[in-house]
Amino acid sequence: MTHAARPLLAALTAAVLSAALPAVAASPWEYTGHKGAAHWGEIDAAFAECASGHQQSPINIDKTVKAALPALSFHYGHAAPTIWNNGHTVQVNVPAGNRLEVGGQRYELLQFHFHTPSEEHIQGKPEPMVAHFVHKNEAGELGVVAVLIRAGRSNAALAPVFEHLPRAGEKVTVDELSLDLGAVLPKSLGYYDFAGSLTTPPCSEGVHWMVLKEPVTLSARQIASFRKLVGKNARPVQPLNARVVQESE
Repeated sequence: MTHAARPLLAALTAAVLSAALPAVAASPWEYTGHKGAAHWGEIDAAFAECASGHQQSPINIDKTVKAALPALSFHYGHAAPTIWNNGHTVQVNVPAGNRLEVGGQRYELLQFHFHTPSEEHIQGKPEPMVAHFVHKNEAGELGVVAVLIRAGRSNAALAPVFEHLPRAGEKVTVDELSLDLGAVLPKSLGYYDFAGSLTTPPCSEGVHWMVLKEPVTLSARQIASFRKLVGKNARPVQPLNARVVQESE
């Protein structure tokens, strides 16, 4: 069934919701205006780290240190997604069984979602969009892989998501829809590595960020469809402070 047939589907299980990024549908924050990113730390005491933190994300990736970073080993398969428009982004929740292994850490993929323009900047410039793949390890620590998105060829792997973009507040499942998660990733898995935070309230730090250097593409039409639905939803870049960004050799 498509979202046109059922505008609001049943909620995800509590386990999946608790594993994803903080639920924000009823949150008072926005990206602009008096509830915008510049004021997140003032809106709620729980959001204080948005203003007081010293390892906030996103960042502008400019100066890096070349390093022998561990390879990213993605064990992604096909997954039946639930597509959720939480009012701030379109988030694709996936069932358990897809994981990332890196440097002895094993992270389970929880969900991925989109920002436009890209929150991460490379040499001061954003891309039209970015997808954030959110993982959690057994210790409860988050590892986020950012896949930058340029305008170009239509993306067949992501096409099912963009063909069923839900309206704000809707959750969508589609009969017999199975995403090839591995096909979403670029061929080259070189990356930038740094410590950061969630890019939305409560801006919690302690997040392991891995930004892939090679982008993927979406068509101009696919990008426009997301922007029309969600609008600009990127937090401005944050001070690097004393952090070092490592770049794989």
